Amino acid sequence: MKQLSVWAKIMFSFILIIVFVSYWYYSFKISGQSTKEVIPDTNLVKKKFLKLSSKISNRIWTVKPVGRLGNQIGQYATLYSLAKLNGHPAYIVPRMHETLSKLFKINLPMISQKVHNRIKWRQYPIKNWMCPEYKNISGQYVKLVGVPCSWTFHHHIWEEIHQEFTFHDFVKAEANAYLSNVKGNRENVTFVGVHVRRGDYVEIMPKKWKGVVADKGYLQKAMDYFRNKYENPLFIVTSNGMDWCKENINNSLEDVHLAGDGNEASPARDFALLTHCNHSIITIGTFGIWVAYLVGGETVHLSNFLLPNSPYFRYFKYETTYLPEWIGIPANLSSLLNKKT
Repeated sequence: MKQLSVWAKIMFSFILIIVFVSYWYYSFKISGQSTKEVIPDTNLVKKKFLKLSSKISNRIWTVKPVGRLGNQIGQYATLYSLAKLNGHPAYIVPRMHETLSKLFKINLPMISQKVHNRIKWRQYPIKNWMCPEYKNISGQYVKLVGVPCSWTFHHHIWEEIHQEFTFHDFVKAEANAYLSNVKGNRENVTFVGVHVRRGDYVEIMPKKWKGVVADKGYLQKAMDYFRNKYENPLFIVTSNGMDWCKENINNSLEDVHLAGDGNEASPARDFALLTHCNHSIITIGTFGIWVAYLVGGETVHLSNFLLPNSPYFRYFKYETTYLPEWIGIPANLSSLLNKKT
């Protein structure tokens, strides 16, 4: 009996070992299968990601941001209108979103830089005016390239474009408060925004483009137009050459307010002030053009500021840049003609 008890203990121990080994082997096998299911194949993940991306970002259009505020407003408006014309969804990149969203309640969605970099874009150059072929641009992922600033792209959807560039409420409040303070006790005031583009253009225009910037004669004529038409005009002047404006703009009637701080790195304040005026006087550059377009009042602009053989005409047309109803005052080209002589 004692011997049987020993054998029983041995058999019981043996059975326990078998059960343990079987359980361990089975668990290991199941664990290995689970591990293969949990850790996915990287190639499979890549295929799924690309498939998912193609569903989410199918037929995306975007535009390459170039330049500062005025240029990027023009690029945004052109992307908006051409993408809509061709039936494609439009997205903007983070840089453009950062520039424009500070001022406006823009509606185009933003594509992340990471996703943008993964897409193989078709680069599509755009001229500075609408061309017939832009109505049928092919390609699933199209990136518009250029610095368009022409009403010919989007004037047929004028109301939509103005809606896209609706100012934030706090921007409106600040601009209106500033203008109200400048107005003071004056009655029946008509605000005329004046943008004087100088800076690097003072050298670039005559040397590279065979053109001129606005001089004091042009500004005097433009201001006199509004003085003769309105009872109490008040000119709100901004510029990247404020010292020049102080010396060359006649303020003998005390109807000129120099508002700009001349800081090209932060033009949002100047843009908001000018756009909340009733009418506009502009010189050269996309900044002033978009101010006048969004104001929607009367606009006086500098015209014929390029020599006939200017290389700038490869990228620029007066008739596609300035609206037909805008009033052009010819520039004084004598400085260029004298040098030529």
